[in-house]
This record gives sequence, structure tokens and C-alpha cells, in this order.
Amino acid sequence: NEKSFNLHLTLTLTDRCDGIEFDAIAPDEKGHTFFFKGDHLWNGFSGQAQVSSAFFRELDDYHHLGHVDAAFRMHNREKHETHDHIYFFLDDKVFSYYNHSLEEGYPKDIQLDFPGVPSHLDAAVECPKGECNSDSVLFFKGEEVYNYDIVTQSVKERQWAHLPNCTSAFRWLEQYYCFHGHNFTRFHPVSGEVNGVYPKDSRHYFMRCLNFGHGGEAKVPKCSEVTLDAITSDDSGKTYAFTGHNYMRLDTHRDGKHTFPIARTWNEVTNGVDAVFSYNDKIYIIKGDQVYIYKSAAPSTLIEGYPKSLNEELGIEGPVNAAFVCANQHIVHIIQGRMMKDIDLSATPRVVAREAPLPISGIEAGMCGPDGVKVFVGSEYYHYKTPRLLAFSRILQEPKNITPDMMGCVE
Repeated sequence: NEKSFNLHLTLTLTDRCDGIEFDAIAPDEKGHTFFFKGDHLWNGFSGQAQVSSAFFRELDDYHHLGHVDAAFRMHNREKHETHDHIYFFLDDKVFSYYNHSLEEGYPKDIQLDFPGVPSHLDAAVECPKGECNSDSVLFFKGEEVYNYDIVTQSVKERQWAHLPNCTSAFRWLEQYYCFHGHNFTRFHPVSGEVNGVYPKDSRHYFMRCLNFGHGGEAKVPKCSEVTLDAITSDDSGKTYAFTGHNYMRLDTHRDGKHTFPIARTWNEVTNGVDAVFSYNDKIYIIKGDQVYIYKSAAPSTLIEGYPKSLNEELGIEGPVNAAFVCANQHIVHIIQGRMMKDIDLSATPRVVAREAPLPISGIEAGMCGPDGVKVFVGSEYYHYKTPRLLAFSRILQEPKNITPDMMGCVE
């Protein structure tokens, strides 16, 4: 294996913020991402190196190589006995782990589980159906890429000479990354096409490093300190929470929860948001007396002619505290102070069709999902089955606390 690695890494391993070429990167079934180098790993996007066998004990029982060639998390919903398992590749062997325990019968020869896939791999990454043509795994060895179809067990070999030789690969938030040195290059999993300016330094994006990237010393907030400016779920099920100049994807528990600048996704929104709602494959962002409308599909593109004034778009004056639309409905529920105004988005012109006083003051964000309506006040939220019950219920619900599972905060 031409991959550079150190057989004798110790706990005094250099800080990954100094720049490290990873041997493998893979998330587990809970969404914790592991970065491997030699016989050590980092658990998550911050923290110190630890011995790999502390998390995957049997690795040391079967080998003395002190490294992992490649790793990925299986995506195969049709086969529950392998879905979400982590597969490690070491020379000509493969290990399968679930819940950090080695599965019975492993390690095996790679050819037994993945016929047609070579040994001494450089990298591997899963590719679910919809992003690839079928549930697949991409294996990398030098300039060769092996697309392995999980269902048919067929292999298509191709060369992506324009892509650097990947020492590790990672699928994160539906995007694909080839890591080489301490840099990465984002690529399309079917064509290998690279769009944008690459390579980029991984320390800006995939770890918390002082003087690098998104926040350096940013700390995970306490749940009691979390307040939302807006929250919404689009038609594809992607859920976004907005606070200050940042947002977080809440539907990505398989990849963990991470904070990004709002302007990174919605380029023209540079000063936070007041309210956000989703309707008809579009995301409406309200800030002050302006409405920005973006296509939901990536990359988020501002609709021509926007932003427009609230009055022109929705027939109201600002400010707006919260807004939400329920699935398969055309009514946007606008909250201003202790009033909720209903506007029919399918009507022209758009005007307030109904108004109702609310039993709750200080609402800062709201959303409507399969389990009903949630409105957020500080670090608490109120849960109602329908917008009508929110408006007309005579019994004030007991508030519930924002939890780590909801927002990735700590108690």
C-alpha cells in the first residue's frame, strides 16, 4: 500500500489541526464520524486522538498493521442485517462492525463480501440509490475507481484521472469528498466531475481548529441557552433551524448535527432571518420587510426578481416573528406578536384571510410537521396538533424543553 502511514503513532500524535492525511473516514450508525490515522482515531470534528481499538476492540486481535486502509458505512435498507454497519478494509481482509462490535464470521477475505473489489484499497464511500443509480459503494485504488452495486454484486471499473488519489473518502450531507493530504476535493459520485475551486483545506470544514474555518473555538451550547429565530422543513424532508447568522440541519442524525453560516447556502441573506417557511419546493426567508424566495433543491438559487417587500409578496407589513405552512396546505400562518394571520398562498392577490389571537406571547419560531405544530419561545416549545388548536385552544399547553436530540445541544 503506497498510502503514507506511521506504524508507531502514540497518544502524543501531532494535532490534526497541524495538517494530517487521514487513512479512512466513516460515520457509525449513530452519526458519530471517525477519522483514522495509523492505529489512532478522532471521534467527531473536535477532540484528541485515541487508540482505535478503544472503540473497535477486535482490530488489534486480528492484525498488527497499525492502520486502516479504507472504511465506509453500509447503506442497504433492503438488507437490515448489513444496513448501517461499518466496514473496515485491511490489506486483503474486511471487518464488519455494528454498535462497535465485530460481527460473527469476520474478518473475511474482501472477495467473499465484495467480489471483484481489489485488496490494498486507498478509500471507500457508500453511495445510496438516488445519488448513485443504485445502492452502491465506491472503492478507490490509485486512479482506479470501482463502483460496486450492492444488490447485483457487479463492479464497474473506471478511471477518474482528474481526481487526486484519495487516501480517504467521505459522504456528508449528501455530498462526496475525496481527501488527499490535509486537503479535500468534492466530486460527483456518478461522473467524478469536480465543480468549484478545489482542493480546499479540510481544517476549514471538517474539524474545529483555531484560526481555521467556521468558528474555530465554537462550543456546543447548552440546551437551556438555545433560542431559534426560525425553523422549517422543506418538501424533501430537510429540516433547518436558524439562530443568529447560522443554521443547522436537524434531519441529518446519520451525519451528526452541524452549524453553518446562513449565507453559505442562501448567499444573499447576510444578516440573519426573522422567519422562514417552505412551500411548493421553495423556501421563503423573511428579514425585516423583505422576502427572499429560493428554490429548495441544491444549490439554493434565489428566484429572479427577489427580494420583494412583505407587502408586495404577502400583503402584510413587518415585522414577522414566525411563519409556517403545513404539508399539502396552501395557508401560511404568520405570527406577529400575539396574533396569527392566515394567508392563502394560492390566491392572487395574497391577503390576510383570517386573524386569531394566540394564548402564547413571545413566539420566535414555528413549524408544522407530521406530529403537529411546534412554536418556540426561548429554549422551550409548545406542541399543538393543528394550527387551529394553537389559535383557539382555551387550555395553555405545558411548555417542553429543547433537547439534545432535537438541536445537538448539551444539557
